[in-house]
Amino acid sequence: MKHYLLAVQQPGEGRQLPPEELEPIMKDVEAVNEELRAAGAWVFAGGLHPVTASTVVRHDGAEFVTTDGPYAEGKEHVGGLTILAADDLDEALGWARRFARATRLPIEVRPFHGDPGTHLP
Repeated sequence: MKHYLLAVQQPGEGRQLPPEELEPIMKDVEAVNEELRAAGAWVFAGGLHPVTASTVVRHDGAEFVTTDGPYAEGKEHVGGLTILAADDLDEALGWARRFARATRLPIEVRPFHGDPGTHLP
């Protein structure tokens, strides 16, 4: 099996969902997570703090430079992620469709390089 990253593409920082909108989304996401666990495909998942909480570390050839904020400015950013094990891209895309429905947001799917055992304990 290969491992895939499903990255939730969060819209810009401005809007926080009120609890009455967020609660059903979180319920739907947890339902998909439970399906993923039951299928034996779940590896790891988590939501991220806002992009304003990020720190970028760069090496300029002589020293490390640390800056606050995201690596790239953009209208969207990664708001959460799921790592899953799937036989192929089609299976991973099937899970991404479920997460897109649950989160109401775009989901980026990217495969990891190599054997799953080389990146995870």
